[in-house]
Amino acid sequence: MTKKRKIKWTTTKIIAAGYFTVIALGTLLLMLPVSNRGGEAASFMDAWFTATSATCVTGLVTHDTYTFWSEFGQVVILILIQIGGIGFMTIAISALTLTRRKIGLSERMLMQESVAAPQIGGIVRMSKFVLSGTFFFEGVGAVLLACYFVPRLGLGKGLYYAVFHSISAFCNAGIDLMGYYSPSSSLITAGDSYLVGLTIAGLIIIGGIGFLVWEDLKKWKWHIRSYKLHTKMVLFATAILIVGGTLLIFVFEWGKPSMEGKNLGQQILCAFFQAVTPRTAGFNTIDLNMLTDSSQALMISLMFIGGSPGSTAGGIKTTTMLILVLTIWTELRKRKDLELFRRRVESEAIRHACCLMMFYGLLSIGSSMIISTIENLGMKQTLFETVSALCTVGLSLGITPDLGTVSQIILILLMFIGRVGGITILIAFTNRISMIPSKLPVEKVSVG
Repeated sequence: MTKKRKIKWTTTKIIAAGYFTVIALGTLLLMLPVSNRGGEAASFMDAWFTATSATCVTGLVTHDTYTFWSEFGQVVILILIQIGGIGFMTIAISALTLTRRKIGLSERMLMQESVAAPQIGGIVRMSKFVLSGTFFFEGVGAVLLACYFVPRLGLGKGLYYAVFHSISAFCNAGIDLMGYYSPSSSLITAGDSYLVGLTIAGLIIIGGIGFLVWEDLKKWKWHIRSYKLHTKMVLFATAILIVGGTLLIFVFEWGKPSMEGKNLGQQILCAFFQAVTPRTAGFNTIDLNMLTDSSQALMISLMFIGGSPGSTAGGIKTTTMLILVLTIWTELRKRKDLELFRRRVESEAIRHACCLMMFYGLLSIGSSMIISTIENLGMKQTLFETVSALCTVGLSLGITPDLGTVSQIILILLMFIGRVGGITILIAFTNRISMIPSKLPVEKVSVG
Protein backbone atom coordinates (compact mmCIF):
# COMPACT_ATOMS: atom_id res chain seq x y z
CA MET A 1 0.00 0.00 0.00
CA THR A 2 1.49 3.31 -1.09
CA LYS A 3 1.72 6.14 1.40
CA LYS A 4 0.26 9.50 0.49
CA ARG A 5 2.84 12.23 0.46
CA LYS A 6 1.93 14.94 2.92
CA ILE A 7 2.32 18.51 1.68
CA LYS A 8 4.58 20.60 3.85
CA TRP A 9 3.08 24.07 4.09
CA THR A 10 6.07 26.39 4.26
CA THR A 11 5.66 30.17 4.52
CA THR A 12 6.31 30.59 0.80
CA LYS A 13 3.60 28.07 -0.09
CA ILE A 14 1.10 29.75 2.23
CA ILE A 15 1.80 33.17 0.70
CA ALA A 16 1.34 31.80 -2.84
CA ALA A 17 -1.84 29.98 -1.79
CA GLY A 18 -3.12 33.14 -0.07
CA TYR A 19 -2.84 35.25 -3.20
CA PHE A 20 -4.39 32.43 -5.24
CA THR A 21 -7.37 32.34 -2.85
CA VAL A 22 -7.88 36.11 -3.01
CA ILE A 23 -7.78 35.99 -6.82
CA ALA A 24 -10.27 33.11 -6.88
CA LEU A 25 -12.74 34.96 -4.64
CA GLY A 26 -12.31 38.13 -6.70
CA THR A 27 -12.98 36.18 -9.89
CA LEU A 28 -16.23 34.76 -8.50
CA LEU A 29 -17.42 38.20 -7.38
CA LEU A 30 -16.61 39.79 -10.74
CA MET A 31 -18.52 37.06 -12.54
CA LEU A 32 -21.75 38.10 -10.78
CA PRO A 33 -24.18 39.99 -13.06
CA VAL A 34 -24.22 42.88 -10.57
CA SER A 35 -20.51 43.46 -11.23
CA ASN A 36 -21.05 44.21 -14.93
CA ARG A 37 -22.40 47.56 -16.08
CA GLY A 38 -24.62 45.83 -18.63
CA GLY A 39 -26.17 43.56 -15.99
CA GLU A 40 -24.84 40.40 -17.61
CA ALA A 41 -22.31 38.01 -16.10
CA ALA A 42 -18.76 38.66 -17.27
CA SER A 43 -16.89 35.78 -18.87
CA PHE A 44 -14.58 33.68 -16.71
CA MET A 45 -11.49 34.92 -18.58
CA ASP A 46 -12.41 38.61 -18.19
CA ALA A 47 -13.14 38.15 -14.48
CA TRP A 48 -10.03 36.03 -13.86
CA PHE A 49 -7.73 38.40 -15.75
CA THR A 50 -9.12 41.48 -13.98
CA ALA A 51 -9.04 39.87 -10.52
CA THR A 52 -5.44 38.79 -11.06
CA SER A 53 -4.43 42.21 -12.36
CA ALA A 54 -6.04 43.96 -9.38
CA THR A 55 -4.73 41.57 -6.70
CA CYS A 56 -1.26 41.58 -8.23
CA VAL A 57 -1.51 45.40 -8.47
CA THR A 58 -0.61 45.30 -12.15
CA GLY A 59 -3.17 47.32 -14.09
CA LEU A 60 -3.44 45.40 -17.36
CA VAL A 61 -7.11 45.08 -18.32
CA THR A 62 -9.15 43.39 -21.04
CA HIS A 63 -11.90 46.04 -20.82
CA ASP A 64 -12.02 49.66 -19.73
CA THR A 65 -12.75 49.63 -15.99
CA TYR A 66 -15.35 52.42 -16.01
CA THR A 67 -17.36 51.40 -19.09
CA PHE A 68 -17.34 47.63 -18.44
CA TRP A 69 -17.63 47.21 -14.65
CA SER A 70 -20.46 48.56 -12.50
CA GLU A 71 -19.91 50.48 -9.27
CA PHE A 72 -20.10 47.19 -7.38
CA GLY A 73 -17.50 45.63 -9.66
CA GLN A 74 -15.28 48.70 -9.29
CA VAL A 75 -15.43 48.44 -5.50
CA VAL A 76 -14.49 44.76 -5.70
CA ILE A 77 -11.51 45.71 -7.87
CA LEU A 78 -10.55 48.46 -5.40
CA ILE A 79 -10.64 46.02 -2.45
CA LEU A 80 -8.49 43.56 -4.39
CA ILE A 81 -6.01 46.35 -5.13
CA GLN A 82 -5.81 47.27 -1.44
CA ILE A 83 -5.32 43.67 -0.33
CA GLY A 84 -2.73 43.03 -3.02
CA GLY A 85 -0.92 46.30 -2.38
CA ILE A 86 -0.20 46.01 1.32
CA GLY A 87 -0.39 42.21 1.46
CA PHE A 88 -3.08 39.96 2.84
CA MET A 89 -0.86 38.96 5.77
CA THR A 90 -0.56 42.58 6.92
CA ILE A 91 -4.34 42.87 6.97
CA ALA A 92 -4.78 39.47 8.66
CA ILE A 93 -2.30 40.20 11.45
CA SER A 94 -3.78 43.66 12.03
CA ALA A 95 -7.24 42.08 12.30
CA LEU A 96 -5.95 39.50 14.78
CA THR A 97 -4.37 42.28 16.83
CA LEU A 98 -7.67 44.15 17.02
CA THR A 99 -9.39 41.02 18.33
CA ARG A 100 -6.59 40.75 20.95
CA ARG A 101 -5.67 37.27 19.79
CA LYS A 102 -2.12 36.08 20.37
CA ILE A 103 0.04 36.20 17.25
CA GLY A 104 1.96 32.94 16.94
CA LEU A 105 5.42 32.31 15.49
CA SER A 106 4.03 30.99 12.20
CA GLU A 107 2.02 34.19 11.61
CA ARG A 108 5.06 36.31 12.42
CA MET A 109 7.17 34.32 9.95
CA LEU A 110 4.53 34.80 7.26
CA MET A 111 4.47 38.54 7.87
CA GLN A 112 8.26 38.69 7.74
CA GLU A 113 8.28 36.87 4.39
CA SER A 114 5.48 38.98 2.90
CA VAL A 115 7.14 42.35 3.59
CA ALA A 116 10.73 41.13 3.14
CA ALA A 117 11.63 42.14 6.70
CA PRO A 118 15.23 41.33 7.76
CA GLN A 119 14.17 39.92 11.14
CA ILE A 120 11.12 38.50 12.87
CA GLY A 121 11.39 40.72 15.94
CA GLY A 122 8.91 43.63 16.03
CA ILE A 123 6.97 42.28 13.05
CA VAL A 124 3.54 42.81 14.67
CA ARG A 125 4.38 46.41 15.47
CA MET A 126 5.53 46.84 11.89
CA SER A 127 2.23 45.48 10.52
CA LYS A 128 0.39 48.21 12.44
CA PHE A 129 2.86 50.78 11.12
CA VAL A 130 2.35 49.59 7.54
CA LEU A 131 -1.43 49.73 7.83
CA SER A 132 -1.56 53.16 9.50
CA GLY A 133 1.02 54.58 7.08
CA THR A 134 -0.90 53.24 4.11
CA PHE A 135 -4.19 54.79 5.17
CA PHE A 136 -2.45 58.08 6.01
CA PHE A 137 -0.79 58.49 2.60
CA GLU A 138 -3.87 57.28 0.74
CA GLY A 139 -5.98 59.74 2.74
CA VAL A 140 -3.69 62.68 1.96
CA GLY A 141 -3.63 61.66 -1.71
CA ALA A 142 -7.43 61.45 -1.79
CA VAL A 143 -7.80 64.94 -0.32
CA LEU A 144 -5.44 66.42 -2.92
CA LEU A 145 -7.09 64.59 -5.81
CA ALA A 146 -10.52 65.66 -4.55
CA CYS A 147 -9.48 69.24 -5.31
CA TYR A 148 -9.34 68.21 -8.97
CA PHE A 149 -12.25 65.76 -9.25
CA VAL A 150 -14.93 67.35 -7.02
CA PRO A 151 -15.23 70.62 -9.02
CA ARG A 152 -15.59 68.57 -12.21
CA LEU A 153 -17.74 65.62 -11.08
CA GLY A 154 -19.61 66.86 -8.00
CA LEU A 155 -19.07 66.00 -4.34
CA GLY A 156 -20.06 62.31 -4.23
CA LYS A 157 -18.57 61.15 -7.50
CA GLY A 158 -15.55 63.42 -7.11
CA LEU A 159 -14.68 61.95 -3.70
CA TYR A 160 -15.16 58.41 -5.04
CA TYR A 161 -12.79 59.11 -7.93
CA ALA A 162 -10.26 60.72 -5.59
CA VAL A 163 -10.25 57.73 -3.22
CA PHE A 164 -10.13 55.17 -6.04
CA HIS A 165 -7.18 56.77 -7.83
CA SER A 166 -5.32 57.49 -4.59
CA ILE A 167 -5.46 53.83 -3.55
CA SER A 168 -4.64 52.65 -7.05
CA ALA A 169 -1.62 54.98 -7.24
CA PHE A 170 -0.26 54.23 -3.77
CA CYS A 171 -0.60 50.48 -4.33
CA ASN A 172 1.11 50.93 -7.72
CA ALA A 173 -1.87 49.32 -9.46
CA GLY A 174 -2.53 51.76 -12.30
CA ILE A 175 -6.21 50.87 -12.71
CA ASP A 176 -8.30 53.98 -13.35
CA LEU A 177 -11.85 55.21 -13.94
CA MET A 178 -10.96 57.85 -16.51
CA GLY A 179 -13.00 55.96 -19.09
CA TYR A 180 -15.75 58.35 -17.94
CA TYR A 181 -14.05 60.93 -20.18
CA SER A 182 -12.60 58.61 -22.82
CA PRO A 183 -12.35 54.77 -22.71
CA SER A 184 -8.87 53.32 -22.07
CA SER A 185 -7.35 56.81 -21.84
CA SER A 186 -5.69 56.41 -18.42
CA LEU A 187 -4.75 59.91 -17.18
CA ILE A 188 -4.26 61.47 -20.63
CA THR A 189 -7.28 63.77 -20.14
CA ALA A 190 -5.69 65.06 -16.91
CA GLY A 191 -2.13 64.99 -18.23
CA ASP A 192 -1.66 68.75 -18.09
CA SER A 193 -2.80 69.06 -14.46
CA TYR A 194 0.17 69.62 -12.13
CA LEU A 195 -2.03 68.69 -9.15
CA VAL A 196 -2.98 65.29 -10.57
CA GLY A 197 0.42 64.54 -12.06
CA LEU A 198 2.47 65.40 -8.98
CA THR A 199 0.01 63.81 -6.52
CA ILE A 200 -0.20 60.51 -8.42
CA ALA A 201 3.57 60.45 -8.97
CA GLY A 202 4.18 61.19 -5.28
CA LEU A 203 1.91 58.33 -4.19
CA ILE A 204 3.65 55.96 -6.62
CA ILE A 205 7.09 56.88 -5.26
CA ILE A 206 6.04 56.61 -1.60
CA GLY A 207 4.34 53.27 -2.17
CA GLY A 208 7.27 52.01 -4.21
CA ILE A 209 10.17 52.71 -1.82
CA GLY A 210 9.00 50.07 0.64
CA PHE A 211 7.77 49.73 4.20
CA LEU A 212 11.27 49.09 5.60
CA VAL A 213 12.44 52.44 4.25
CA TRP A 214 9.43 54.18 5.80
CA GLU A 215 10.35 52.79 9.20
CA ASP A 216 13.97 53.87 8.87
CA LEU A 217 13.01 57.37 7.75
CA LYS A 218 10.57 57.74 10.63
CA LYS A 219 13.17 56.58 13.15
CA TRP A 220 16.15 58.64 11.97
CA LYS A 221 14.46 61.46 10.00
CA TRP A 222 17.22 63.62 8.45
CA HIS A 223 20.13 61.78 10.13
CA ILE A 224 21.19 60.15 6.87
CA ARG A 225 24.33 58.55 8.29
CA SER A 226 22.18 56.49 10.67
CA TYR A 227 20.11 54.96 7.87
CA LYS A 228 20.45 51.24 7.17
CA LEU A 229 22.36 50.28 4.05
CA HIS A 230 19.10 49.04 2.52
CA THR A 231 17.50 52.49 2.93
CA LYS A 232 20.50 54.29 1.45
CA MET A 233 20.56 51.96 -1.54
CA VAL A 234 16.83 52.34 -2.19
CA LEU A 235 16.86 56.15 -1.98
CA PHE A 236 20.02 56.43 -4.10
CA ALA A 237 18.76 54.08 -6.82
CA THR A 238 15.28 55.67 -6.83
CA ALA A 239 16.72 59.17 -7.24
CA ILE A 240 19.02 58.09 -10.08
CA LEU A 241 16.23 56.30 -11.95
CA ILE A 242 13.73 59.16 -11.60
CA VAL A 243 16.14 61.97 -12.51
CA GLY A 244 17.86 60.00 -15.26
CA GLY A 245 14.57 58.68 -16.65
CA THR A 246 13.02 62.17 -16.72
CA LEU A 247 15.98 63.70 -18.55
CA LEU A 248 16.16 60.90 -21.12
CA ILE A 249 12.42 60.88 -21.90
CA PHE A 250 12.44 64.68 -22.16
CA VAL A 251 15.33 64.54 -24.64
CA PHE A 252 13.85 61.62 -26.62
CA GLU A 253 10.43 63.30 -26.94
CA TRP A 254 11.61 66.89 -27.47
CA GLY A 255 9.80 68.26 -30.54
CA LYS A 256 8.04 64.93 -31.15
CA PRO A 257 4.25 64.42 -31.71
CA SER A 258 3.80 63.06 -28.16
CA MET A 259 4.58 66.51 -26.73
CA GLU A 260 2.71 68.53 -29.34
CA GLY A 261 0.73 71.44 -27.90
CA LYS A 262 2.40 71.33 -24.47
CA ASN A 263 4.44 74.16 -22.98
CA LEU A 264 7.86 73.58 -21.42
CA GLY A 265 6.47 73.00 -17.92
CA GLN A 266 3.91 70.48 -19.15
CA GLN A 267 6.57 68.64 -21.17
CA ILE A 268 8.79 68.34 -18.09
CA LEU A 269 5.79 67.13 -16.05
CA CYS A 270 4.95 64.48 -18.68
CA ALA A 271 8.58 63.33 -18.86
CA PHE A 272 8.76 63.14 -15.07
CA PHE A 273 5.47 61.24 -14.81
CA GLN A 274 6.45 58.72 -17.49
CA ALA A 275 9.76 58.15 -15.69
CA VAL A 276 7.96 57.44 -12.40
CA THR A 277 4.99 55.37 -13.54
CA PRO A 278 6.92 52.41 -15.05
CA ARG A 279 8.12 51.59 -11.49
CA THR A 280 5.45 50.14 -11.27
CA ALA A 281 2.12 51.92 -11.46
CA GLY A 282 0.74 51.70 -14.98
CA PHE A 283 -0.76 55.18 -15.38
CA ASN A 284 0.18 57.28 -18.38
CA THR A 285 -0.47 60.91 -19.27
CA ILE A 286 0.52 60.63 -22.95
CA ASP A 287 -0.30 58.03 -25.60
CA LEU A 288 2.43 55.39 -25.28
CA ASN A 289 2.09 54.44 -28.94
CA MET A 290 3.19 57.97 -29.86
CA LEU A 291 6.46 57.66 -27.95
CA THR A 292 9.69 57.15 -29.85
CA ASP A 293 11.29 53.70 -29.91
CA SER A 294 14.00 55.01 -27.57
CA SER A 295 11.44 56.09 -24.96
CA GLN A 296 9.58 52.79 -25.22
CA ALA A 297 12.84 50.85 -24.79
CA LEU A 298 13.70 53.00 -21.76
CA MET A 299 10.28 52.35 -20.25
CA ILE A 300 10.75 48.59 -20.71
CA SER A 301 14.03 48.90 -18.78
CA LEU A 302 12.39 50.95 -16.01
CA MET A 303 9.50 48.46 -15.78
CA PHE A 304 11.97 45.59 -15.51
CA ILE A 305 13.75 47.28 -12.59
CA GLY A 306 10.54 48.23 -10.80
CA GLY A 307 10.32 49.46 -7.21
CA SER A 308 11.97 48.41 -3.97
CA PRO A 309 11.78 45.28 -1.77
CA GLY A 310 8.91 45.10 0.72
CA SER A 311 6.86 47.67 -1.19
CA THR A 312 3.69 47.72 -3.28
CA ALA A 313 5.81 47.64 -6.45
CA GLY A 314 7.13 44.79 -8.57
CA GLY A 315 10.11 44.23 -10.86
CA ILE A 316 13.53 42.86 -9.99
CA LYS A 317 13.76 45.78 -7.50
CA THR A 318 16.06 48.81 -7.22
CA THR A 319 18.48 47.12 -4.82
CA THR A 320 18.91 44.21 -7.24
CA MET A 321 19.73 46.60 -10.07
CA LEU A 322 22.19 48.54 -7.93
CA ILE A 323 23.95 45.37 -6.76
CA LEU A 324 24.32 44.14 -10.35
CA VAL A 325 25.75 47.47 -11.53
CA LEU A 326 28.14 47.64 -8.58
CA THR A 327 29.21 44.05 -9.24
CA ILE A 328 30.42 45.15 -12.68
CA TRP A 329 32.24 48.13 -11.15
CA THR A 330 33.80 45.91 -8.48
CA GLU A 331 35.02 43.44 -11.11
CA LEU A 332 36.53 46.24 -13.21
CA ARG A 333 38.43 47.48 -10.17
CA LYS A 334 39.59 43.94 -9.38
CA ARG A 335 38.12 44.14 -5.88
CA LYS A 336 37.05 41.01 -4.00
CA ASP A 337 34.09 42.48 -2.07
CA LEU A 338 31.21 44.67 -3.20
CA GLU A 339 31.23 47.84 -1.07
CA LEU A 340 28.82 50.75 -0.86
CA PHE A 341 28.32 53.59 1.64
CA ARG A 342 31.21 52.27 3.76
CA ARG A 343 29.56 48.87 4.07
CA ARG A 344 30.22 45.46 2.48
CA VAL A 345 27.35 43.68 0.70
CA GLU A 346 27.02 39.99 1.57
CA SER A 347 27.72 37.47 -1.19
CA GLU A 348 24.29 35.89 -0.76
CA ALA A 349 22.65 39.14 -1.91
CA ILE A 350 24.79 39.09 -5.07
CA ARG A 351 23.74 35.52 -5.89
CA HIS A 352 20.12 36.45 -5.21
CA ALA A 353 20.39 39.44 -7.56
CA CYS A 354 21.91 37.37 -10.37
CA CYS A 355 19.21 34.71 -9.94
CA LEU A 356 16.40 37.27 -10.13
CA MET A 357 17.91 38.97 -13.17
CA MET A 358 18.19 35.73 -15.11
CA PHE A 359 14.80 34.38 -13.98
CA TYR A 360 12.89 37.55 -14.89
CA GLY A 361 14.87 38.02 -18.11
CA LEU A 362 14.23 34.50 -19.36
CA LEU A 363 10.55 34.66 -18.40
CA SER A 364 10.03 38.03 -20.13
CA ILE A 365 11.80 37.11 -23.36
CA GLY A 366 10.47 33.55 -23.51
CA SER A 367 6.85 34.63 -22.90
CA SER A 368 7.24 37.44 -25.43
CA MET A 369 8.44 35.00 -28.08
CA ILE A 370 5.49 32.67 -27.45
CA ILE A 371 2.89 35.45 -27.60
CA SER A 372 4.57 36.98 -30.66
CA THR A 373 4.33 33.64 -32.46
CA ILE A 374 0.74 32.93 -31.40
CA GLU A 375 -0.62 36.41 -32.12
CA ASN A 376 1.64 37.29 -35.10
CA LEU A 377 2.77 40.51 -33.39
CA GLY A 378 6.12 42.28 -33.26
CA MET A 379 8.54 41.48 -30.45
CA LYS A 380 8.61 45.09 -29.26
CA GLN A 381 4.87 45.04 -28.58
CA THR A 382 4.83 41.65 -26.89
CA LEU A 383 7.99 42.32 -24.85
CA PHE A 384 6.47 45.58 -23.57
CA GLU A 385 3.37 43.65 -22.49
CA THR A 386 5.15 40.68 -20.89
CA VAL A 387 7.57 42.86 -18.93
CA SER A 388 4.62 45.00 -17.82
CA ALA A 389 2.79 41.88 -16.59
CA LEU A 390 5.74 40.15 -14.90
CA CYS A 391 6.91 43.33 -13.18
CA THR A 392 3.30 44.21 -12.19
CA VAL A 393 3.32 47.55 -13.98
CA GLY A 394 0.19 47.68 -16.13
CA LEU A 395 1.43 49.94 -18.91
CA SER A 396 0.30 48.71 -22.31
CA LEU A 397 0.65 49.48 -25.99
CA GLY A 398 -3.01 48.50 -26.32
CA ILE A 399 -2.70 44.88 -27.43
CA THR A 400 -3.95 43.13 -24.24
CA PRO A 401 -7.72 43.28 -24.98
CA ASP A 402 -7.19 41.70 -28.41
CA LEU A 403 -4.99 38.82 -27.25
CA GLY A 404 -6.26 35.24 -27.43
CA THR A 405 -7.02 33.04 -24.43
CA VAL A 406 -3.62 31.33 -24.35
CA SER A 407 -1.75 34.65 -24.45
CA GLN A 408 -3.95 36.11 -21.69
CA ILE A 409 -3.31 33.05 -19.52
CA ILE A 410 0.43 33.60 -20.00
CA LEU A 411 0.03 37.20 -18.82
CA ILE A 412 -2.02 36.03 -15.83
CA LEU A 413 0.73 33.62 -14.78
CA LEU A 414 3.34 36.35 -15.22
CA MET A 415 1.35 38.76 -13.04
CA PHE A 416 0.97 36.13 -10.32
CA ILE A 417 4.68 35.29 -10.36
CA GLY A 418 5.58 38.98 -10.30
CA ARG A 419 3.41 39.75 -7.25
CA VAL A 420 4.22 36.68 -5.18
CA GLY A 421 7.92 37.08 -6.02
CA GLY A 422 10.30 35.29 -8.34
CA ILE A 423 12.38 33.62 -5.64
CA THR A 424 9.26 32.78 -3.62
CA ILE A 425 7.77 31.01 -6.62
CA LEU A 426 11.00 29.13 -7.29
CA ILE A 427 11.14 27.64 -3.79
CA ALA A 428 7.42 27.52 -2.98
CA PHE A 429 6.83 24.05 -4.35
CA THR A 430 10.23 22.47 -3.87
CA ASN A 431 11.52 20.64 -0.85
CA ARG A 432 13.67 22.69 1.46
CA ILE A 433 17.34 21.79 0.97
CA SER A 434 19.75 22.31 3.84
CA MET A 435 22.84 24.36 3.10
CA ILE A 436 26.03 22.34 3.38
CA PRO A 437 29.58 23.54 2.80
CA SER A 438 31.07 22.47 -0.53
CA LYS A 439 33.66 19.71 -0.23
CA LEU A 440 34.46 19.29 -3.90
CA PRO A 441 37.80 20.49 -5.31
CA VAL A 442 37.90 23.92 -6.98
CA GLU A 443 38.80 24.25 -10.66
CA LYS A 444 39.05 27.49 -12.65
CA VAL A 445 36.68 28.09 -15.55
CA SER A 446 37.18 30.67 -18.31
CA VAL A 447 34.37 33.25 -18.44
CA GLY A 448 33.91 35.87 -21.15
